[in-house]
Amino acid sequence: MKETTKMSRAVSQLEKMYNVINLDKFNGALPTPIITVQSKPGTYGHCSRAKIWKRKEDDTYELNIAAEALNRNIEEIIDTLIHEMIHVYCRENNIQEVSRGGKYHNGKFKELAEAKGLTCIKQGQYGWNTMPNDGIVEYALSKGWSEIKIGRADRALPMPGLMGTGTAGGPGSYPVRPTSSTRKYQCPKCQNSVRATKDLNLICGDCMERMVKV
Repeated sequence: MKETTKMSRAVSQLEKMYNVINLDKFNGALPTPIITVQSKPGTYGHCSRAKIWKRKEDDTYELNIAAEALNRNIEEIIDTLIHEMIHVYCRENNIQEVSRGGKYHNGKFKELAEAKGLTCIKQGQYGWNTMPNDGIVEYALSKGWSEIKIGRADRALPMPGLMGTGTAGGPGSYPVRPTSSTRKYQCPKCQNSVRATKDLNLICGDCMERMVKV
């Protein structure tokens, strides 16, 4: 799958990923939100507390992926999507998974996140937050999802190795993550890329060129 470098295609990819994750991990029970890409320094995403978008047939939530954080490894984007989808699930089922103005993620959030395949880490005043793991990488590989190579540059973005997600109005930031065990391979001719959890000898199916680790 080629990398997405246009904003319209990036949003479309996020929408498709949401729909697939909804079916795979939530039995298709979640409503379809309006997915946005907006500037959100210091956090990777948010989910609105209420159905703030008005549509002809119904009202729905806003699920945002931060513009400053969009250009990250695909597993980080998936982690952010699932993280925020858990908030949607909790709003739909009247589960109090956050407190302190939406900043603190409690034990209920941890339980739900781990049930959806996320890794939870304790982070002080923000409670339980999430980070990508090899299972999320393998999930991305199984779906053929690749990086979204577009994002807004901003000095307020957490340094590489940091991550933040939260509800609207409650940005968070994560401690340094362990070094990723994944590898990225890219075709030197057409720039197709794939991600793997071990060293491999790969040939690009489009160009028949040997892919290089980057």
